[in-house]
Amino acid sequence: MRTKFTGLGTALVTPFTKSGEMDEKAVRRLGRRQIDNGTHFLVPVGTTGESPTLEPAERVRMVEILVDEAKGKTPILAGAGGYDTREVIQLAKEMQKAGADGLLSVTPYYNKPTQEGIYQHFKAIAEATPLPIILYNIAGRTGVNIDTPTVARLAQIPNIIGVKEASGSLSQMCDVLRTVPSDFIVLSGDDALTLPLMAVGGRGVISVVSNQIPKEMSQMVEAAERNDFAAARAIHNRIVGLMQINFIESNPGPVKSGMAAMGLLEEVYRLPMVPPKPESKAKIEAVLKELGLLKGALV
Repeated sequence: MRTKFTGLGTALVTPFTKSGEMDEKAVRRLGRRQIDNGTHFLVPVGTTGESPTLEPAERVRMVEILVDEAKGKTPILAGAGGYDTREVIQLAKEMQKAGADGLLSVTPYYNKPTQEGIYQHFKAIAEATPLPIILYNIAGRTGVNIDTPTVARLAQIPNIIGVKEASGSLSQMCDVLRTVPSDFIVLSGDDALTLPLMAVGGRGVISVVSNQIPKEMSQMVEAAERNDFAAARAIHNRIVGLMQINFIESNPGPVKSGMAAMGLLEEVYRLPMVPPKPESKAKIEAVLKELGLLKGALV
């Protein structure tokens, strides 16, 4: 049985206007598109949402808009992470007031805490909010891994309910699954590893590619949930090229560029993020064309 934060969660991009402001109309439109196409929960203001360049008020406002669009039917897992525990606790409280159903909290980055520091950081956040928390482990961006014994230790805290595993290591994911309680949610943070992880007990994905193809990703995840791995593999094999091309350069450059080519948003970033190189864009658009996803071919 699916719980609140299992299945397909979309790591939403943050759309900007040409003048560089958060595009609230586009936030609503993209959120509604996700809900209408079967996404199980929404994950705003994370890595894919360019959260480091958003003002705290913008992060909260994006969550407020999506809460209003979801109307209690699609859970909102709001990004609330950082390298200052006090600031994260304050943001967590603001996300609760905004109506978020849970928090996705990335490992502190740059200051590279020890495993004990990681434990104490997340413990302090959990004690400061009643919201359920999904840990976000992505050592390639943060510089530190949440080691499996630390995940297991954090899993004993009642409102720390799961982990988004973006280590890129299926072996580590398997170790986590063997170590944590059976009701602790392990989600893939890599689109291409979703199916392998679900085959060994993972409960879904927080996805980048579902910004472009929410229906196909929800269908793949639902097929895996009912153990129809033949159907899930067929979908995976059809769309894996798009999963991969979205990381031809640093996320979210490629996915936003692809969405612009699909006619879904203006291709605007905040520095230091910039558009992909022309040769990368050509490859992205070639994959979209093959899938019939370029502007004018959308369903």
